[in-house]
Amino acid sequence: MKHLSLDEIQQKARAIKYLLLDVDGVLTDGKLYFSGEGYEMKAFHTLDGHGIKMLRRSGVEVGIITGRNSSIVAKRAADLGIKLLIQGREDKFAAMQELLDGHSVELNEIAFMGDDYPDLTVMCKVGLALTVANAHHAVVELAHWQSTNKGGEGAVRDACDLIMKAQGTFDAALQAYTR
Repeated sequence: MKHLSLDEIQQKARAIKYLLLDVDGVLTDGKLYFSGEGYEMKAFHTLDGHGIKMLRRSGVEVGIITGRNSSIVAKRAADLGIKLLIQGREDKFAAMQELLDGHSVELNEIAFMGDDYPDLTVMCKVGLALTVANAHHAVVELAHWQSTNKGGEGAVRDACDLIMKAQGTFDAALQAYTR
């Protein structure tokens, strides 16, 4: 993909109806935490969570596609009202097609945020390919836009704000807190 100007990115973001997200390295810092008993732990940033809620209220649906299975991800998705969730799938493009089956959406109306090679199967086909500050360099080269924040540290919030600003819904969303 060629690198896009801010105007081109905003134009692509105006068309977005669905934001799909990877988990490890995007919604989290990418590290896998296990207790001595083998329990998995993940940390999610509240800025990302609130950004997702704001974006969903603005009319853009949010979904998660991840290669790992985790009850923690299912809980986080439920807490955020995310119903579009597929876990344990390495072929993320096939997972996206399954996830959106029955939804009236074109590829140019989908944004995907990823950080590593498995995410490229989707990123190279959707309308808006997003990534985090600490993504693998090959992903950065192929993304349309890169957050200045790392995965698990507000990068998803940046993407949500980008889409809402492009669609003209950000000011109204923010006004709910500043009245």
